[in-house]
Amino acid sequence: MRKLAAFTCLYLFFTTMTFAQNNGLISGADMEFLKKMTRDVLDSSRIRPGQSLPAPYGKNNTGGTLIRPGGRSTYPSFWIRDYAMSLETGMVTAAEQKHMLILTAATQCDQTWITKGGSMVPFGAIADHIRVDDNKPIYFPGTYDYIGQGTEEFGMTPPYCDQFYFIEMGYHYFKTTSDTQFLQQKINGSTIMERLEIAFRVPPADLADQLVFTNENFRGVDFGFRDAIRITGKLVYPSLLKYRAAKQLAALFEKTGNKEKAGSYLKIAETIKRAIPATFLDKNGMLLASTGKSAQPDVWATALASYWGILDKKQVEIASSFLAAAFKKGTLSYKGSVRHVLTDQDFNEKTAWESAIVPKNTYQNGSYWGTPVGWVALLIAQTEPESARKLLAEYIAELRENDYRKGPNFNSPVECFTAEGIRGPVYLTTVSCPLIALTGDQQ
Repeated sequence: MRKLAAFTCLYLFFTTMTFAQNNGLISGADMEFLKKMTRDVLDSSRIRPGQSLPAPYGKNNTGGTLIRPGGRSTYPSFWIRDYAMSLETGMVTAAEQKHMLILTAATQCDQTWITKGGSMVPFGAIADHIRVDDNKPIYFPGTYDYIGQGTEEFGMTPPYCDQFYFIEMGYHYFKTTSDTQFLQQKINGSTIMERLEIAFRVPPADLADQLVFTNENFRGVDFGFRDAIRITGKLVYPSLLKYRAAKQLAALFEKTGNKEKAGSYLKIAETIKRAIPATFLDKNGMLLASTGKSAQPDVWATALASYWGILDKKQVEIASSFLAAAFKKGTLSYKGSVRHVLTDQDFNEKTAWESAIVPKNTYQNGSYWGTPVGWVALLIAQTEPESARKLLAEYIAELRENDYRKGPNFNSPVECFTAEGIRGPVYLTTVSCPLIALTGDQQ
């Protein structure tokens, strides 16, 4: 039975891996353009040892190369999330990976503490971002201030996603090197493997279904790409990340000979896989972002759940047809980039999400993002390949038109945009995540 399951997983991997190419969703020329742009953005995102940053952020004193969320003279810190989301491009060397993995482990919280702003940093928490001049971990979004970090606006506890992305970093380093000995390397008295397990247990979870949850009184950000949104109840996006992290920990324990722990983490993954559609699925095949505040159909989460094989065939077909129709209606995308929430599913005329700290149609509250385009296109392609091809063609056309390599007056790939303007600098996941999806390495 286990051999059959392993064969099924391998089959699904290879069929997904070749899906984009076999169905002609993107031309060879466009794929090469995307690969080259991703490589160039990633290189521009490197902060090399001793490299000076814009004042007042000093130099990279961490002793190794870091990869920030974007290129040009921006983002003066190392963000765990954006880096981890780009690892599967295969464009980060093993030496670079090891340095960033050890730095992240070394800044993992070893003692629960309360911030000046009244938020809590729990034991085992992973930083949201790390300052490069003095290695100080900033556990909360919205600031570079170590002392002043942590206010209710960005959660009473650090974002839940980064713990699972730390596990992604460890797992991917193993995939790159096949080295299991590094898992026993001690950082501040604890092995990396111990630190990965501790991180896994930081986000609060319902023990019955293993889903991550939060509440209004002690809210944590569910995912850093919507840290300006207040979302409560059981949370779909970090639960997806937890599912993947559980499978990765299971694989690491299997490789190190601990079959008992490997089985335990596989059981957690299977529990989450059952619970996600049972808890969040709506009649249109969309996963709701949560069961509490901002419990709205979540485009990103639905597409990612399909990409990771969490939804069954019927669920995928329903969601695919629904998003294909939304694409045709113009409620899903703009110039090939995608919203978190469809325009006709905004909470009301004043806000896209039910509760946000930014105005409607700005940033995470209604702007269009390139990061999830690959997942969304692959989902739409399950029922309407032509619509998926058109979405990707629009995405690539925008990148070509505004390619930052043309000069200082060009900015793509940007973080997000609307018809009224853009936000952010040259942004890595806008190209790295679609590239990863379209080359199919989802394991």
